[in-house]
Amino acid sequence: MSMRILIIDDAPQIRRVLKSALVARGYEVWTAATGEDGLEQFRQCLPELVILDLALPGMGGVDVCRQLRQSSATPVIVLSVRSAEGDKVRALDAGADDYLTKPFGLEELLARIRSVMRRRTAGGMGDIIRLGELTVDLNRRTIAHGAGGSGEDSKLTPKEFELLRFFLANSGRVLTHRALLQAVWGPDYGEQTEYLRVFVNQLRRKLEPDPAQPRYLLTEPWVGYRFEPPADA
Repeated sequence: MSMRILIIDDAPQIRRVLKSALVARGYEVWTAATGEDGLEQFRQCLPELVILDLALPGMGGVDVCRQLRQSSATPVIVLSVRSAEGDKVRALDAGADDYLTKPFGLEELLARIRSVMRRRTAGGMGDIIRLGELTVDLNRRTIAHGAGGSGEDSKLTPKEFELLRFFLANSGRVLTHRALLQAVWGPDYGEQTEYLRVFVNQLRRKLEPDPAQPRYLLTEPWVGYRFEPPADA
């Protein structure tokens, strides 16, 4: 059975183009033009993925996402215009898994869909996690470079370890600064983005082949970070 996707967007042209492109690639696609109709369609079709526009008439995308999260863990990719950074962050904090800025390319959307679904089907983490040429040992709290973990180990500090473990548990998902700070440092944190940046940079030095050009721990400008494992992981 093909994967079922629900598109909630008030622009008829976007719904038409996305549906045509996704159906051509084997997906089953449902559409809705409003948040209220989208929630009703969700209950009817029980999709495996939702593509959600933020700027909807009536109930906005952030509220739709919040309502979906009350009863479902179905992945949500939000669509946003570049000027709506605040709404984008609120949607991610409300439980969205990723976002795309309009206008966007179809191939990028397809890549984000694959990434979100990989994370959903990956299941729990073992003690040893292999990411291409990287080996993460959760028991020893180390990272080793080289095939089979043959390279020299880099020891993680307690906070680096907690941060990496949270990234691994949410691979492919855009995580806001607030979500990361509160998950790793506690509910009283949320605004200390400079503090978070220091630890991300430390982690990159131990994780990335070239910390100046990260390939795994990616920055989402003004929003947060996303951990993107190699395709063969």
